[in-house]
Amino acid sequence: MKKATNRKKKVEMLDEYDFSHGVRGKYASRYAKGSNVVVLDPDVVQVFQNSEAVNRALRGLAEII
Repeated sequence: MKKATNRKKKVEMLDEYDFSHGVRGKYASRYAKGSNVVVLDPDVVQVFQNSEAVNRALRGLAEII
């Protein structure tokens, strides 16, 4: 007995999508720089209210390690 295969139909762009005002490569330089996103738990957010405070604390911890 063979397993049924899921063959997906070829998905085409819908007519509703309008890229006529799009700018090619608009965010390419930002994407190339990369990004590290860290999600803080709610209790940690209460202590560190912005990225500068988090970075300062982590740099201090890194010196100890």
